Amino acid sequence: MSRLQRSFVPAGPPQRTVPPDVRRMNAAAGVLTTVFVLLALSGAALWLVRLPLFNLSAIHIDGDVGRNSAATLRANVLSRLQGNFFTVDMAQTRAAFESVPWVRKAAVQREFPNRLKVVLQEHKPVARWGAEGDPYLVNTFGEVFEVNQGDLDARDAQDLPLLSGSNGQAQLLLQGYQMLSPVFESLDMALEALELTSQGSWRAQLDSGVVVNMGHGSLSDIQQRTRQFINTLTQVSSRYGRALESADLRYSTGYAIKLRGVTTVTAAELKDKKVKR
Repeated sequence: MSRLQRSFVPAGPPQRTVPPDVRRMNAAAGVLTTVFVLLALSGAALWLVRLPLFNLSAIHIDGDVGRNSAATLRANVLSRLQGNFFTVDMAQTRAAFESVPWVRKAAVQREFPNRLKVVLQEHKPVARWGAEGDPYLVNTFGEVFEVNQGDLDARDAQDLPLLSGSNGQAQLLLQGYQMLSPVFESLDMALEALELTSQGSWRAQLDSGVVVNMGHGSLSDIQQRTRQFINTLTQVSSRYGRALESADLRYSTGYAIKLRGVTTVTAAELKDKKVKR
């Protein structure tokens, strides 16, 4: 005979239902407690960061410092810094240093507990920019920057070539100078000034005073045209025994030159001279 087995689960204590108003009070109490804790932590943090210990006491300058002394940096930057180690605006601090003449870039970082470290990168001038006497230079990146008139002595200014063009063309002109300068140097002629006119025509001036109009085209076209001219110039000038005064390379089949001491006249002028004789 089979036996039926039954299992019984003992009944627990009766569940108590929390009234809705009690639940709301508990939730409100939890929120208030959290807010109180956060306010307390914020107050403590605010008190902590305002301790005199964290007042900025020193700024360590590293990197390129050849053009700016500590006095120059102090005069241009310190008055623009606000806050302490924790609250100083790093972007504003970087901008303050980059506003100093000759400074191209500044990297700023905090050094606990009360110092800043700044690494400067200065402009490296490779050319003058604009008209003669303008306070603008071009750096190795083809960027134009302004300097004080007295920051560049006469010898430095004289050794730098002069680049002239429209705004935004400094990098292109620097590339042009770097491509054309070795071409002229092959005949012991130094490229002293390079201009890109508003019409897009290239013009070079050499240290001897010679002006070379190279016309329109890409830099590679201008370089090739100039190289062809240089390769035949010696033969032409030696044939006439005269030094070069100017050259015009804007012709598709050749070039025109003017030699010192040689006067050129038009056909009409020549005919008129013959009649007067």
